[in-house]
Amino acid sequence: MMQGRAMGRRAKMPQPIFVGIDVSKAKLDLAVSPTGEQSCFANDAEGIEELVTEVLSLKPTVVVIEATSGFEVALAGALAAADVAVAVVNPRHTHAFGRARGIVAKTDKVDAVGLAEFAAAVRPEVRPLPDGQAQELKALATRRRQLRQMITAEKNRLKIAPQILKPSIEVNIRWLEEQLDDIDRQMRKAIKDSPIWRAKDELLKSVPGVGDKTSAVLISNLWELGTLNSKQIAALVGVAPFNRDSGSFRGKRTCWGGRAQVRTALYMATLSAARRCPQIARFYQRLQADGKPKKVALTACMRKLIIMLNAILRDQRPWTSDHQPQT
Repeated sequence: MMQGRAMGRRAKMPQPIFVGIDVSKAKLDLAVSPTGEQSCFANDAEGIEELVTEVLSLKPTVVVIEATSGFEVALAGALAAADVAVAVVNPRHTHAFGRARGIVAKTDKVDAVGLAEFAAAVRPEVRPLPDGQAQELKALATRRRQLRQMITAEKNRLKIAPQILKPSIEVNIRWLEEQLDDIDRQMRKAIKDSPIWRAKDELLKSVPGVGDKTSAVLISNLWELGTLNSKQIAALVGVAPFNRDSGSFRGKRTCWGGRAQVRTALYMATLSAARRCPQIARFYQRLQADGKPKKVALTACMRKLIIMLNAILRDQRPWTSDHQPQT
């Protein structure tokens, strides 16, 4: 009898609720696991407010949203402000989850259901979102990258353009470079005006090879820096090697995924650090002496550099030539 009563109490325990939200430019599709409920909202201020109210009534364990070109930022911020556990996940992971379950249909509603089921099965880690200032700095860093890409494209066009078009392209290049300078000034001012960012900036730039641009990208796009362990931060950036082994086959270890903008900035910093930072320079030279290809050696140095930067922010101790932070 006692066993029967215990089973009855367990049966009445509420099931954990998981929510998946598919984000597009115009609308937000919501799905709930395990109940199967679905609803749709406009992706505007009013729609986000209505969605947050519904999510609060559900009391979910976690809400999963894909990172979708910035369309998810306003929603994720609103949910976090309402103390909802929200995880913004890499679409690569959710797509692989869907393929593993044999889902081939592709609609917003199907995607929302898949995200809810991903949340229930995987229970992704909830990390704190950057605050409003950090999001503004991230937007500036993204715009800077876009301007550099446009300048490169225009300079490439200038090389092959007929003479009649060159003046137009040259005017456009000058205008884009002015815009780039303006973005750089705004980024420097944003970091200077924030005591927390200014302290981080000084610590990061204490490492030879890390300059204003790299520091700004790390502060704006890698807000977890200094809070994770070495393996986690390397994987988050996309410089952690993964095994490719099966049975007796031993494949090459490869790096993939991660945050592309951070990885690009880190690559440029590593090229400089391989010449100016003694620890990175010695490591790079040893790898080359061991016969490692240049690309493999640089990737390993990128991993060493980001682990070093992570330790510096964690310990709040600047880099010195005779001391390497414990990683």
